[in-house]
Amino acid sequence: MYKRQILDSPTNHLDLESIQAFNNALVSFKGIVLMTSHDHEFINTVANRIIEITPEDCIDRQGTYEEYLEWKKTR
Repeated sequence: MYKRQILDSPTNHLDLESIQAFNNALVSFKGIVLMTSHDHEFINTVANRIIEITPEDCIDRQGTYEEYLEWKKTR
């Protein structure tokens, strides 16, 4: 069974060194993490699935955040 974590903007109050250490830990984490963040680079390096929930729709895409943004441009 996978370990599961829910994180709400985990990097908001961290300095750059702490963000990098946290990023490295998440990349090697062998579980499921559901998170929100405003940190574009952080999301792009740790996320492999993007779920966007809007009032009209729910979009669920595999891939990095950059890939998601590119896909969204073509919609």
